[in-house]
Amino acid sequence: MNISEIRITLRDDNKLKGFASITIDNAFVIRGLKVIEGASGLFIAMPSRKRRDGTFQDIAHPINVETRELMERQVIAAYRKELQRVESGEIPPPERQGSFGGGNGDSVMEERF
Repeated sequence: MNISEIRITLRDDNKLKGFASITIDNAFVIRGLKVIEGASGLFIAMPSRKRRDGTFQDIAHPINVETRELMERQVIAAYRKELQRVESGEIPPPERQGSFGGGNGDSVMEERF
């Protein structure tokens, strides 16, 4: 598996640091990955949707540890590179969004179709 493209959208939030879209082998896109600041550092959360019982279910996810680690390393590296672009003034900083919100009342943990 080759991640051929990673796009990062930064957020200025307490825990949610950004969204990512990845393209695999120039053929398949996964949108809605989240870069989250956890107790032990950054990690990625897979795109998910809210079930009727209030729990969340991943829409797409790696099926082995090696693939998850590969995705996480590359997405977090792309996130850090995007932060460097902000710090250098190349792009503007993200606007403050509030705690896990997008400013419009939608939860970032819930994908709307």
